[in-house]
Amino acid sequence: MHKFKKIFNKENGVVIGAVHFPPLLGFSEFPGFEIARENALKDLGAFERGGADAIIFENNYDIPHTEFVGPEIGASMLLLGAEIKKATTLPVGISVLWNDYETALSVAKVLDLQFIRVPVFIDTVKTSYGIIEGNFEEIIKFRKQIQAEHVALFTDIHVKHAEILSPHTITESAQLAIKEGSDGLIITGKWTGDAPDIAELKDVRDAVAHFPIICGSGVDSKNIHKLFEYASGGIVSTSLKEGVAKQGEVNVKGYEQRTEEEKVAELMASI
Repeated sequence: MHKFKKIFNKENGVVIGAVHFPPLLGFSEFPGFEIARENALKDLGAFERGGADAIIFENNYDIPHTEFVGPEIGASMLLLGAEIKKATTLPVGISVLWNDYETALSVAKVLDLQFIRVPVFIDTVKTSYGIIEGNFEEIIKFRKQIQAEHVALFTDIHVKHAEILSPHTITESAQLAIKEGSDGLIITGKWTGDAPDIAELKDVRDAVAHFPIICGSGVDSKNIHKLFEYASGGIVSTSLKEGVAKQGEVNVKGYEQRTEEEKVAELMASI
């Protein structure tokens, strides 16, 4: 059985709710672990009651990001991730931005999480934080080294917030990622809140047959039906948060804006 189906107990219509931590230890806006914990558990509760299938947590507001995080961020994510894991029976994953697969896999191994997100796996991209080269061989090697082969690798292709430097088309990147060990392809729009291009999504689906495809940005109750014609699931957060988008906010909404249960339920009903 493919890892995707084993984790979610279904092959299509999977909604993964993203819990975004506030700026963590070492950042000037760090609000303290108690507030970070309370916010995370509030968002988790909204996703659970609204009917989401799984949770992924990430250090979304640690800006500026670095390719690999320091020990203070790893420790913060382990501490807060343990609270999430303890509070839910849903499948749980982790993404450590910008591309820290070592920390993500280590936390996943320690907390017995089911999956991680790897923003750059096969491509080479230029970001605001420098050029990041996909290092699939090292990722697979490290996962084996820490005996975490059960942890699924959900990998972005042509990831958002980046300029693609690789020569591959998105379908070529998809096929390469599968060949080199991806357990699920993540396709995004160009920015937070932007949905994937439907034509690209269809092209990748045609190229990879039944392999899992996950929409990594821009999913909402209005477009989910169309996106899920081709995608197996989606990672969703921004469209489910309270309030309006903030001017000048890189992540579109601020870390103090909570996930709304009603919006999650509406999204699930739209599938």
